Amino acid sequence: MPGSFGKCYDPTGAQFGIPTYPWRYAPDGLATRRQLRARGLRPGSQPIAAQVLRPRYRRGPLVAHLYRVDQAKPVRPMTPGKRAALAKAICARRTCPACRTDAGYVIPTSLGMCVPCAYPETPTVPTACS
Repeated sequence: MPGSFGKCYDPTGAQFGIPTYPWRYAPDGLATRRQLRARGLRPGSQPIAAQVLRPRYRRGPLVAHLYRVDQAKPVRPMTPGKRAALAKAICARRTCPACRTDAGYVIPTSLGMCVPCAYPETPTVPTACS
């Protein structure tokens, strides 16, 4: 196989320990975590079935682990407690520590406060978390 494609092709697992395929050449029936999540599934407790490698210039390859779709389990539904905790965490990330108002966006960590507090020459309109 030509170039880097051949370096990433190991369907028997002799070189990497698990079956390895080049980027976008994985067989049907295998999916990454994101692909499983898009289908409403999760890997569950199954081991990694294979991997996909994407060679990069001057760095190591990108690795994506693959799981069997037929052994995947459905995503657990969100509980009311978890939903409330996520809403509280999102509200905390949107609240400016300087003026204690909801900025309407996630506060940038580079500023540490909302943009009107960081640059006070522009007017602000305070809002509250619901």
